[in-house]
Amino acid sequence: MSGTQKPLIGIIGGSGVYDIDGLANTRWENVVSPFGEPSDALLFGELNGQPLVFLPRHGRGHRVPPSELNFRANIDALKRVGVTEIISVSAVGSLKEELPPGTFVIVDQFVDRTFARVKSFFSTGLVAHVGMGHPVCRRLGDAIQAAATEEGIPVVRGGTYLVMEGPQFSTMAESNLYRSWGCDVIGMTNMPEAKLAREAEMCYATVAMVTDYDCWHPDHDHVTVDTVIKVLLANADKARALVKRLAPKLATRKAVCECGCHLALDAAVITAPGMRDPDLIRKLDAVAGRVLGGS
Repeated sequence: MSGTQKPLIGIIGGSGVYDIDGLANTRWENVVSPFGEPSDALLFGELNGQPLVFLPRHGRGHRVPPSELNFRANIDALKRVGVTEIISVSAVGSLKEELPPGTFVIVDQFVDRTFARVKSFFSTGLVAHVGMGHPVCRRLGDAIQAAATEEGIPVVRGGTYLVMEGPQFSTMAESNLYRSWGCDVIGMTNMPEAKLAREAEMCYATVAMVTDYDCWHPDHDHVTVDTVIKVLLANADKARALVKRLAPKLATRKAVCECGCHLALDAAVITAPGMRDPDLIRKLDAVAGRVLGGS
């Protein structure tokens, strides 16, 4: 398909990420999802003419813990208002000496160790299997890397994000196990977020912001709360600068992402049309209406 399309960029992250100088025409809007309550209302705004939508992942004031996030409602709400690309901004711990606090990692792989979360929009009555071999959008990653480099933010392209259940942090044995697997950073929020974004045919990329070393590091026990907060605040400043630099780079794209993100459901739905649950079809009107519209 030829031509270009102006995307609508969605930012999922902490409450401070959307406090950007120059963000205009802002409004908060509650979005109703058939999958329940999203973490918060959505903040709509424009940055130099580029429309953006922000979702505080844990709600304003950080009210919702990782295991209780309604990931399906969050992604459905963003899709429902027309978001086409998602930038996930996430605090993580480092599993490697060469990724010190303050580093931004543009993740390209995940290891999902969560176990208490609903991980798909599809279920009995309507089965689908999307490909997750390459779980993030390369095009978005390229743009993020360019923006971070221009902004002077320490950035590493490529890395594996181990997603743990939480809310407790790892034991020493777990931390060393994840290091032996070759994982780079560890956090609690990007799964099943990335899987659901793929099912919703949305481009998705993660900016993993290192706040501290995980407990494997010999200096971990000497890290104070004040130190972590200082890094968190500095990372938030850099995240706002990154979004401001990134927005114009995503102002246009091909009508369909060359990575195939917007066609992820083309060969994914397995259930025969005559056997599909009509109630589930109705719930999936935003997420999968492109392929289920005639069901």
